[in-house]
Amino acid sequence: MEIARLFQALGDPTRRAMLDRLTYARSPSQRSPSRWNHAHAVAQHLQVLEDCVLVHTEKVGRVRTCRIEPTGFDALEQWIADHRTIWERRLDRLGTLLEESDEDG
Repeated sequence: MEIARLFQALGDPTRRAMLDRLTYARSPSQRSPSRWNHAHAVAQHLQVLEDCVLVHTEKVGRVRTCRIEPTGFDALEQWIADHRTIWERRLDRLGTLLEESDEDG
């Protein structure tokens, strides 16, 4: 999964709101995009989220439902963890250098 596409998808407030709606949906009808406002725009946003593997849509009969797909979030979480580790090491080295500087001064 290309991380830039994930950030671009999550950078849009409408798509984040859609993810929130799916996260807190309590029934299948609440996960049906046909019940959401602006159906055409919803379809375009869902396509972006689906391309990034953040959402999975499924059509059963005449009803389309959506659900959160963890694969995209797993890739995002891994990217964050990798970068956190790098920055923690760098900050630890900086802290050590500053402590040595204080001791020398």
